[in-house]
Amino acid sequence: MGKSENTHKMTIRLSPITEFRLERDYRLDGSRSKNEFIEKAITHYQDLLEAEQNEMLPAAIQSAIDGRLGMFEDRLARLLYKLSVEMDMGISAVLDCIQLDADYLRKLRSDSVKHVKATNGLLTFEQKVRERPDDEDGDDQWPD
Repeated sequence: MGKSENTHKMTIRLSPITEFRLERDYRLDGSRSKNEFIEKAITHYQDLLEAEQNEMLPAAIQSAIDGRLGMFEDRLARLLYKLSVEMDMGISAVLDCIQLDADYLRKLRSDSVKHVKATNGLLTFEQKVRERPDDEDGDDQWPD
């Protein structure tokens, strides 16, 4: 962590076994000095204490979770963008083939909003087919 004007000098007393372990271990975690190792150890222990007292995650764990969630959010945003492009293409192709008036589209949107709300967004084609009235000749459009 290097010397800085924002650090304070402290004297500590260590038992011989703790001093031996410090001498042996400070390089294992990549610390450049015993002081850096001690500061990391204190910070780690403080995070544990705060987690126990506040029922919150230690800063290192919270940071890792935030990083993973950020990656997930980015991936989800890219997938939703791709899906929107594909949907726009499909809608455009359908509209090129048929002519729909504005009143019909407003009713269709209203009905779709009701269906999505009623199913909490878990609507499937099969559900839509089952909800439709039967054909005049009684033919089922979807095999069971």
